[in-house]
Amino acid sequence: MARGSRSVTSSKWRYCHPSYYLKRPKRLALLFILFVCVSFVFWDRQTLVREHQVEISELRKEVIDLQNLLEELNNKQGGTAGMIDLRRKASKSGNEVLDDPVDIERREKVKEAMLHAWGSYEKYAWGQDELQPQSKNGVNSFGGLGATLIDSLDTLYIMGLHEQFQKAREWVTNSLDFNKDYEASVFETTIRVVGGLLSAYDLSGEKVFLNKAREIADRLLPAWNTPTGIPYNIINLSHGRAHNPSWTGGESILADSGTEQLEFIVLSQRTGDPKYQQKVENVIVQLNKTFPDDGLLPIYINPHSGAAGYSPITFGAMGDSFYEYLLKVWIQGNKTSTVKHYRDMWEKSMKGLLSLIKRSTPSSFAYICEKNGGSLTDKMDELACFAPGMIALGSFGYSATDDSQKFLSLAEELAWTCYNFYQSTPTKLAGENYFFHSGQDMSVGTSWNILRPETVESLFYLWRLTGNKTYQEWGWNIFQAFEKNSRIESGYVGLKDVNSGVKDNMMQSFFLAETLKYFYLLFSPSSVIPLDEWVFNTEAHPLRIVTRHDDGHVENLNEKQKPFSRLGGRKEGRSV
Repeated sequence: MARGSRSVTSSKWRYCHPSYYLKRPKRLALLFILFVCVSFVFWDRQTLVREHQVEISELRKEVIDLQNLLEELNNKQGGTAGMIDLRRKASKSGNEVLDDPVDIERREKVKEAMLHAWGSYEKYAWGQDELQPQSKNGVNSFGGLGATLIDSLDTLYIMGLHEQFQKAREWVTNSLDFNKDYEASVFETTIRVVGGLLSAYDLSGEKVFLNKAREIADRLLPAWNTPTGIPYNIINLSHGRAHNPSWTGGESILADSGTEQLEFIVLSQRTGDPKYQQKVENVIVQLNKTFPDDGLLPIYINPHSGAAGYSPITFGAMGDSFYEYLLKVWIQGNKTSTVKHYRDMWEKSMKGLLSLIKRSTPSSFAYICEKNGGSLTDKMDELACFAPGMIALGSFGYSATDDSQKFLSLAEELAWTCYNFYQSTPTKLAGENYFFHSGQDMSVGTSWNILRPETVESLFYLWRLTGNKTYQEWGWNIFQAFEKNSRIESGYVGLKDVNSGVKDNMMQSFFLAETLKYFYLLFSPSSVIPLDEWVFNTEAHPLRIVTRHDDGHVENLNEKQKPFSRLGGRKEGRSV
């Protein structure tokens, strides 16, 4: 008999059998018996409820114990133990931080936006790199590697869209092919494809993602075969021929050469093969040999000599993520002495950044100038709006409280400027770059908006690090502007002009990989992808933090995980 059922022939239940009443016709006796019967039913039901509640409580404790043990083992081994919980350890007391109802509502709106964007891609551009929503077709702007699909994997997972995630996983397993006669950007392929696959692996534990990440990384490796080890920025995925774009005069681009460290170090950690880490860390060694005291490098580097060419210095296009990765490799290595030189280089760069800060009149908006030779240009890219988040994140690593507060305050000032890039236009969406003229504050330069994430990224970091809900309100205003101006029936599009609101015909892959993910996390508890356990690559793909050893040994973390197994260039800003 199934657990919890009862036999009517058992001793106490005989009073409820009809034959019992037939032998006792007296009404009083019948009423008494009925009372006893109901009492037994109530008593038995309450007993069952109490027993059930005790069983549920015990099972919940067992699940929590197993979950916490899994997290501890996973953290010790630096990797992913299967389908991990994205939140921090559960509490045995059952007490959890209450989720703000407004945040819940806003998070669901962002999730619905992701479903709309993903559903449109799935319907009109499945397996292709990007969707053109107005013409309802796909384009292979990255050689046909399924850029939007791979860029979206971790966003789908984090948002709990598991059915969509599994369908994308099947495509990766059965259809993703890297043997393309295509001149690929090493940088873009690394941050979107290698980063996207590694993040999907770290989140889900699905081995197929790690295998695919290694396969594409092997096709990129010949790009580092230069006299200095500073990579060429273009490579043919099929033939392995590497070179630099002609418009750079043969030079390598700073951001393109210094923004593979996170992904390739993580790949070495997950596979146990040191060659990926060695290639990318040698770049930093070479640049550090002649690293200037102000930590600011021109955007062109000679791959043959390692010398910096005469070119602009900027925290915008072609410079930005080099500085970002100096900080984030230090964080991903868990801030040990092995990675301290990254932090030292980053702090030098922050001293240099201070020399680029000016303030507008009459409103005193802080902004980051570009430098050409000895002169400053009063221009700031929206791309440089990643900097407030980076500075805020790094401000907590200073040993001196004064330095920490100084840089956090600067981050908050710059975030206010970036938010006003949005608020200053009729559409409430930011242009591509801004100029600052005396007495006029900011004015739009290049007036398109291609769904970029940088300002939202910084608002996310500042919200996480300060708890100031103002950053959530600013983010919500920006999200509503995207919904009003960029959403159409078949996806999301950028704007050709943020003043007129005229739409373009492209849903960039980073809109799903970054913009919507940062919106979602902005309205999520800080226990979701906590910043002391995860670090985001420059395409917003979260990667597990792993403590780096002083001896430089690379462990095969993938092997250790076996017993537990169960996203036109965004940064280059050259195309719309």
